[in-house]
Amino acid sequence: MILASAAAAPNPLAPLLPNRLDGTLSVPLQIILLLTLLTLLPAIVMSATPFLRIVVVLHFLRQALGTQATPSNQVLLGLALFLTFLIMQPVVAEMYEKGWEPLQKGQITPGQALQEASQPLRSFLVRFAREKEVRLFVEMARVPPPRNPADLELRILVPAYILSELKVAFQIGAVLFLPFLVIDLVVASVTLSIGMIQLPPVMLSAPFKVLLFVLVDGWSLVVGSLVKSFY
Repeated sequence: MILASAAAAPNPLAPLLPNRLDGTLSVPLQIILLLTLLTLLPAIVMSATPFLRIVVVLHFLRQALGTQATPSNQVLLGLALFLTFLIMQPVVAEMYEKGWEPLQKGQITPGQALQEASQPLRSFLVRFAREKEVRLFVEMARVPPPRNPADLELRILVPAYILSELKVAFQIGAVLFLPFLVIDLVVASVTLSIGMIQLPPVMLSAPFKVLLFVLVDGWSLVVGSLVKSFY
């Protein structure tokens, strides 16, 4: 009787163990995995999406205009975040359809759902990761060269994509700097030629740069070019 009652007693560790019969995880483990993913979500959004290129270019633009903290960091980050949502919406929708919906219906396991959901993200990263950076991280990871881009792992694609996006963002930032640099040089030459040595040229050139940027509808040009560069 004692042995039978001990065998019938519930195991206090059972809720923390995987259910081996259907291949699913217990609720506490699912909560732990979800919280872990939520902590990694900001890093994923900042590094594995267009957010990286957009926010770097917008900061370059603010430096080129010479407006110091205008627009503020909150405004630039908010604009970059909403533009990222706009660009990534088809990718996120495809990830939801391929991964989350079948998992909710019980058609696939969590591991299969993760594998299926990562395919759209992998396709997006492959489009913008340069071959040079991919080759670099393949050599650093010491893995066999993939036969095709679909065989690349995310641990190689994500850092390769980050380096590629940083290079593109710095190239765009350098191009944005050129017209404003010309204005700074002209204003500095004029102020020196007329003997205005004590007045900083930056104070005089800033209104001209802002006026030029407004006249050419600079925000629409920059934002439109950034969004179109991902299509």
